[in-house]
Amino acid sequence: MKRHPNYIPAFHFRWLTRWYDPMMRRLFPEEALKTALVAQARIQSGQHLLDMGCGTGTLTLLIKQIQPNATVYGLDVDPQVLDIARRKAEQQAGETIVLQQGTATCLPYLDGSFDRLFACLMLHHLTREDKRRALREAFRVLKPGGELHVADFGKPHGLAMWLISLAVRWAEEVHDNILGLLPVFMAEAGFCPVEETSRYRTVTGSIAFYRACKPGGEMGYEACVSIE
Repeated sequence: MKRHPNYIPAFHFRWLTRWYDPMMRRLFPEEALKTALVAQARIQSGQHLLDMGCGTGTLTLLIKQIQPNATVYGLDVDPQVLDIARRKAEQQAGETIVLQQGTATCLPYLDGSFDRLFACLMLHHLTREDKRRALREAFRVLKPGGELHVADFGKPHGLAMWLISLAVRWAEEVHDNILGLLPVFMAEAGFCPVEETSRYRTVTGSIAFYRACKPGGEMGYEACVSIE
């Protein structure tokens, strides 16, 4: 099996991976965030969907539950979290998802394979250059007219979120997110339009939602980013 040494495990340390799900439920309004992200995508029956950096599979399984007639893939570089995701899928009888090990910077799928692609709280694990690579790969595997839906740390709004950002901006690779660069990187990858659709306050900082579309034609870069 190919090794992928250059990634940050869930909660940074492998020994914390087993506690990922319960800690996420305490740190974030996880169910509300992920349900809102799926609703934003307006998934249709028969579509092909990818949860990029699926982690323990919570979002992947939620997508399948909300739209059972969609084909849902989950991909993550970390075999330990994929084992947790597989156990979850086995416990939820009738929920068939395809889980694969792989890296977001070199997706193991053909061009134009997916109608929707999700990246939930995973881009902040990547270095700046790997964020850009992952977004270029997301653009490649989406069909023309397909959409990327992202939930991740964003630019802080308000004093409380700004103060929290001082503590978290140097954790992992969060700094680019806090600078508001994610939509810029999406536009650089070719997505147009790119829009910030909503934001949520959490105890670890602002979580921003983005929708980015793969156009069928050409549009100017200046028209492609729409954020407040």
